[in-house]
Amino acid sequence: MTTEKPQSAKLLYRFDEGSAAMVDVLGGKGSNLCEMTRLGLPVPPGFVITTKACLSYFELGHRFPSGLWDSVRKGVHHLEKSMGKGFGSLDNPLLVSVRSGARVSMPGMMDSILNLGINDDIVDGLANLMGDTRPAYDAYRRFLQVYADVVLGVDHDAFEEILARHKQRAEVTQDFELDTDQLRAVIADFKSVIRRSAGQDVPQDPWEQLEGAVEAVFSSWNNPRAIHYRDYYGIPHDLGTAVTVMSMVFGNLGPTSGTGVLFTRDPSNGDREVYGEFLPNAQGEDVVAGLRTPQPISELADTMFQTHRRLMELAHQLETHYGDIQDVEFTVENGRLFLLQTRSAKRTPAAAVKAAVDMVYEGLISREQALKRVEPEDILQLLVPGFKAGLDSDEVQANFLAQGAPASPGAACGRVYFNADDAVVAAGRGIPAILVRPDTKPDDIHGITAAAGVLTSRGGVTSHAAVVTRGLGKPCIVGCEGVQVDLERGLFIAGGRTVHQGDHISIDGATGNVYLGELETEQVALEDLGPAQALLRWADETRSLGVMANADTPADAAQAVVMGAEGIGLCRTEHMFLDPRRLPTVRQMLLNAEAAEEWRREHPGLFGDPLGVPHLPKNVRDFYLALARVRGFQTDDFTGILRAMQDRPVIIRLLDAPLHEFLPNYETLLTEVAELRARLSGDKSELQEKEDFLRLVDSHREANPMLGHRGCRLGLTYPAIYQMQVEAIITASANLIQQGVAVHPEIMVPLTVHVEEMRRLREWLTSVAQRVQTDLGVNVPYKLGTMIETPRAALTAGELARESDFFSFGTNDLTQMTYGFSRDDAQGKFLGFYTGEGILPADPFATIDPDGVGALISGAVAAGRKARPDLELGICGEHGGDPASVVFCHRVGLDYVSCSPYRVPVARLAAAQAALADRE
Repeated sequence: MTTEKPQSAKLLYRFDEGSAAMVDVLGGKGSNLCEMTRLGLPVPPGFVITTKACLSYFELGHRFPSGLWDSVRKGVHHLEKSMGKGFGSLDNPLLVSVRSGARVSMPGMMDSILNLGINDDIVDGLANLMGDTRPAYDAYRRFLQVYADVVLGVDHDAFEEILARHKQRAEVTQDFELDTDQLRAVIADFKSVIRRSAGQDVPQDPWEQLEGAVEAVFSSWNNPRAIHYRDYYGIPHDLGTAVTVMSMVFGNLGPTSGTGVLFTRDPSNGDREVYGEFLPNAQGEDVVAGLRTPQPISELADTMFQTHRRLMELAHQLETHYGDIQDVEFTVENGRLFLLQTRSAKRTPAAAVKAAVDMVYEGLISREQALKRVEPEDILQLLVPGFKAGLDSDEVQANFLAQGAPASPGAACGRVYFNADDAVVAAGRGIPAILVRPDTKPDDIHGITAAAGVLTSRGGVTSHAAVVTRGLGKPCIVGCEGVQVDLERGLFIAGGRTVHQGDHISIDGATGNVYLGELETEQVALEDLGPAQALLRWADETRSLGVMANADTPADAAQAVVMGAEGIGLCRTEHMFLDPRRLPTVRQMLLNAEAAEEWRREHPGLFGDPLGVPHLPKNVRDFYLALARVRGFQTDDFTGILRAMQDRPVIIRLLDAPLHEFLPNYETLLTEVAELRARLSGDKSELQEKEDFLRLVDSHREANPMLGHRGCRLGLTYPAIYQMQVEAIITASANLIQQGVAVHPEIMVPLTVHVEEMRRLREWLTSVAQRVQTDLGVNVPYKLGTMIETPRAALTAGELARESDFFSFGTNDLTQMTYGFSRDDAQGKFLGFYTGEGILPADPFATIDPDGVGALISGAVAAGRKARPDLELGICGEHGGDPASVVFCHRVGLDYVSCSPYRVPVARLAAAQAALADRE
């Protein structure tokens, strides 16, 4: 059990020795129990085994560190003195709970054991102490069930089957309706299944029980569901869990006893009202497990008025003390109230934002605290779709199935799956899944995280399914008793209809309604979210990092403005070329560009419009005709985008994508030519034209297009294309200025790797811009810069800065080229394995790699600013909307980040949090 390894750190703290500040050592549960004890609140006595002890247990090969067990014995003896009871006593027994409690709340992911210290002899002493045999035997059967499950690994369902059989035989529906004799029979059957499944009995010695329980709770830190939960939330795996050992109090002693969970505010929407549930004559696991549907907390006042009033006072005291929504577990034992736990409540994104803003207005917390409290991704979750208006239509109501308790808001449509594993498989195939269960258990966590929504027929709004989905921001309905789930047959019956696995349903987590089929959803508008707007306004007043958006159309630009973007950090002109109505003209331009450039070089003295030259070769004429049409498209595009952005900067990237993205598939064309040859017997002109086109497409094929003829290489070899784009940008800008619209275009040259590329293009493009301004008689305030997306560009940033007004880091390509990973291939092949196995700490395409890609960016920033102090710097890759990457960008001194319009609010809040962290 022990080792000789010396221990310097204290491994155990009594509740009266710790505080909330010791969360790293005592875990969230333990530190808060210590804090409540320090405040004089009604907490049963107990002690906390530290996270350090847990980590040492693992380091020592699953053996207790030296001195721990002696400390545990002393801790139990202290409880005996505090409670006036004896651990293992036959006539005055002390029972304890053994519960997990990590630094970060992980509801239901690790294990707990209640009623520990009972055995075949002690149960009668407990009955005498309680004055009733029934609750004593109920406590014993609960202990056997949980201990066998957690410590001995006996399947939980085996016990549920025994309970169901005995309730059916007794003609009752609830566990608490079983009398003492019936419970004795349940216990006998429990012992039989334990001996048969585990090959041993549950220990009779309370000290042996305690040792096994502490080891099991330690080990539960690394159970599959806990690991999955930490992976999902990015929680480190090296924190360990504390273990709290606390004197048992009993909520199953009759009508003046019970147990419950409350939230000091509604965790679904943040409303300032106590929200919770209560089960009379029950223990805490009954509420959390969702096996019984509890009563609203308000009904406690009907049966125990004084207890309810005192509970409300304590709830208010705890929220005021912590300055946050509290999730409180409590038990009433024969009218006496005890608090068993408090923690910051899991809440929906909407509740997180509303509560944070409200608490500022109430004077509970500062604006800075509110900004730090809300996760940036929560803002994005506010924009999840809801069902469109019109749910009261006859057609929709005809498909109404049932209504349960709305546990986590949002709308979800998907196929029904009754097993967590099946939901994971479906989600992996891109099929939205609704996990439907009688109730969920912690082992279902992988299915819950994969599913689009969760529906249970049992349980309340504080049950496992409700708490976990609120934290995930997923729609959830619980206690939907109108849904009768038959797991064996893979179906449920509701509203007189049978729904099989794989059928579509829609759930509304805001109303609790369940519908057959798929309902249409709609996006929520940010401007309609008052609390979020207030929080983001405070974020804008706090942050120093600018936030822009990636937008390619006037509609995208308008959406970016609504989301609070300060400009467009990336306008991808190639996206404008992919419009099917424009693609034939774009292909005509690109396929004939080489011939046109060769003709230009052969006629160096020719100026003006080549289309006016007589006997112009057809392919050259085709090029310039297409170029003129594309110039018209581009001028209209830029006019709309610049108008939408008004006085905000718009960074427009010149054509960057590989040419193959605009050309027809070569193999498809080859097949068409072969079929045409076989079919034609007379006039061969159609075949000749098709073959000429095939040869032209073939001449543009590349072995590695992403590293081929694209970006500034295209602009240097076919300068007319980039000159056309600059002419369109300056023309659109000049026209708007003449209309009284302020514009700030910034022209970005992509994929430079050498300063000479930038020098030549700057000379050519500046000349075009000047000519257009002279012709139109308008001065356009524009900038000309480059995109840093190759390692060489980053390493020679000082030279490039001499020819650039700004740098925009294209972190997508920069990551690909730095790692040598293809983003498209890596994420589907091996990147998940790399992150899952810890080879890489995170997906480098999702979060900037600070040591590699980040080092290149940092060096480029320093070199660029040294060469040109007024150099404008930003990023425009997908990393611009990732909170961790936003923090990095703030720290290296960028001026802005740019991301998709819907991620702009995320970046605004993340930038504010980065600024606050800097100040601290």
